[in-house]
Amino acid sequence: MTAVAGRLVAYMLGALLLIGLGAAGGVWLAVGHFRPLLDTTNGNLGKCQTARDNLETLTAEQGLKLGELALAGNERQSKAEQAVRKASLQVQADFAAANRLQQERTGGEQCAAATAIIDQELGL
Repeated sequence: MTAVAGRLVAYMLGALLLIGLGAAGGVWLAVGHFRPLLDTTNGNLGKCQTARDNLETLTAEQGLKLGELALAGNERQSKAEQAVRKASLQVQADFAAANRLQQERTGGEQCAAATAIIDQELGL
């Protein structure tokens, strides 16, 4: 090798060494600057994931409870409708008796007439 070629190789190796040192220094500075930010962000990420998991659990529980409430409401409505039908069947006889009482005409004092009609209906 000639002296010029040796010098050129030395310059190139020196340049590569300086570039490598510059890159290593840049990485070291970047790590020093961004590591705390990354640590904080990773901590926040963990908190957010935990909160999301809790919210998913609570949402699922709430959905189940809403379903149970809807079923209970439907059941109460069904029972109420059955009670209304049963009550309307039971009072038909009473309505008929009340209509008969209203349609009967008796003479004399109204209180005595009402008492007599009621006693007659009750079988007294």
